Amino acid sequence: MRRYLRVLFVCTLLVFCSLLYIFNQLVSSLERADHRERAPRTRAADTGLSERAQDDRCNSGSVPHWEPYWRISRAVCPNHCVTDSAPRSAPRDPLELAVVACGSRLEETLVMLKSAVLFSQRRLRFHIFAEDDLHAGFRQELESWPQRFRSKFSYSVYPISFPSDNAREWKRLFKPCASQRLFLPLILKQVDSVLYVDTDVLFLRPLEDVWSFLSRFNSSQVAAMAPEHEEPRIGWYNRFARHPYYGKTGVNSGVMLMNMTRIRDKHFKNDLAAVDLKWADLLMPLLHKYKLNITWGDQDLLNIIFHHNPESLLLIECHWNYRPDHCIYGSNCISAEQNGVYILHGNRGVYHDDKQPAFRAVYDAIKQFPLDEDPVRGLLLPLEEKLKSDHTYCGRSRLVFTRRLRESVTELQKDQDRSRRAEGLRLTSQT
Repeated sequence: MRRYLRVLFVCTLLVFCSLLYIFNQLVSSLERADHRERAPRTRAADTGLSERAQDDRCNSGSVPHWEPYWRISRAVCPNHCVTDSAPRSAPRDPLELAVVACGSRLEETLVMLKSAVLFSQRRLRFHIFAEDDLHAGFRQELESWPQRFRSKFSYSVYPISFPSDNAREWKRLFKPCASQRLFLPLILKQVDSVLYVDTDVLFLRPLEDVWSFLSRFNSSQVAAMAPEHEEPRIGWYNRFARHPYYGKTGVNSGVMLMNMTRIRDKHFKNDLAAVDLKWADLLMPLLHKYKLNITWGDQDLLNIIFHHNPESLLLIECHWNYRPDHCIYGSNCISAEQNGVYILHGNRGVYHDDKQPAFRAVYDAIKQFPLDEDPVRGLLLPLEEKLKSDHTYCGRSRLVFTRRLRESVTELQKDQDRSRRAEGLRLTSQT
């Protein structure tokens, strides 16, 4: 009798375990299905990397995000905003590029935009902040580009706008209008992420290369920038700064990739108050505290912010923001030597004088290149020949200027060849 009881107990136990296993598998499959359904929404909410970044609509009567707190001298858009409404043809959302142009920077900015359009495969959206007398120049030049390139981008032109109580102070903080970049998250409040660049930047690789860093942000990072210096012995911040700065040598804000959704939502640690402050509440007190101690204006303010919030910044390598400081005293950007320059930053006015011929040669080559011409014969070969005559320290590193540019030009030439063949087939079919 005991033997039968033991057999019955074992069988009962086996049936129970089998039912438990089946139930567990069913629950796991349901959880995986639910997770797959919720994952895109969770990523968008947690990281701020929206899958459907919206254009910032420049409608009549719209005003900057700070209006509830500060009076502004005028609305952003009425009678000032030139908005291109060309329909989108790209299957994916455009990459957002922002620039601020004042004074004599019209031509320089257009050359920068030209380099972005030349090499990028993705559709682009330009946010151009400029003084009123430059608006017509931007519109006329951009609308005159060949249709094949014109169809690759859309744009909006905005007036320069600062909080009215301190507008003069913000405008004169460093270079004319440069501090406008600090307010981009508050003005372009419907834009999820943007790449801000100075007017003296040139893209030698497609813009989507640097844009890809957004997907590499961890949950705390809101922006990406490159160091101000690679070599501390010639660094500005570590030798002269009278204010806090990021890391060992500070960061350069000429190329700044921003997840603006996160910037708007984050509370930043600071040395101004006992509590963390949001971006809109941080900027003015920061200026008031440090305005007598900063030299490089808005870049110094960004250094102070990320000094107190280092976990919020992704530090990228110097070939993403290659400047004369990286070669003027000898090559000190190892990543550019290994990979070539991806983004060239001609600060110190080197595009317009003869102090650094290599930088000016790249600028002139892109400026003078006729769109839709053969990019190898019209851009790359003349540039390589020009660089051979430059015997400065930067000129001796001439291969860093053309290594990635050669790849970009080759890809552009292939794209143009495909377009010509397609156009030829279309005309043949019509006849």
